[in-house]
Amino acid sequence: MTLFTEAEQQRIQNAVAQAEGRTAGEIVPYIVTQSSGYEVAVWRGGSLVALLTLGLSLLLTSVYSGWGLGWLYTNWGIALATLGGATVGALLTTFVSPLKRWLTGDALLAETVHRRAMQAFVEEEIFKTRDRTGILLFLSLFEHRIEVLGDEGINQKVTPDEWVDVVMRIRKGIKEDHLADGLVEAIEQCGHLLEKRGVAIQPDDTDELSNKVRIRDEG
Repeated sequence: MTLFTEAEQQRIQNAVAQAEGRTAGEIVPYIVTQSSGYEVAVWRGGSLVALLTLGLSLLLTSVYSGWGLGWLYTNWGIALATLGGATVGALLTTFVSPLKRWLTGDALLAETVHRRAMQAFVEEEIFKTRDRTGILLFLSLFEHRIEVLGDEGINQKVTPDEWVDVVMRIRKGIKEDHLADGLVEAIEQCGHLLEKRGVAIQPDDTDELSNKVRIRDEG
């Protein structure tokens, strides 16, 4: 998956370095194509269309008395139509993203993205910085969701509500089809916020986490 050009990746990396050069924060941008395959949505889509097909088949047999659909009056005909409906529903759900999100539901989307963000937090060992000042900027593309997770040293000084502006800058970049710009602005805003909240850089501060954006093609 290619989200950024080499120049854009370098811009993001430079933005992280500049923000970290003014504060003790360690910022990790992390992007996944999706946080889960959401098989439950595929089952729901298949079941929904199967039920609709079954209902229409039964309705049709009750009002249509012609010869053209004789096969539908048999048990195997109704079963075959229902199976076909289930297959169509499952395929539509698999390949039509808005439908898949709708059938998954907001609650499950939010829960799944949060779990995946926590997994990324652990995988990247963001909790291992000296002063517990790691920050994960997590973006899950399919779900259209963004999470900012700060470690203990960050959460003591920055409230969850204060990350809203960071998230909105990424959203704005996505809506304008300039994800790299949105991410750079969000990282810069992280630096300003950490400065404002006194997450000060130490004289012996070192770059403890890579500044590169992590991109995972999942699903």
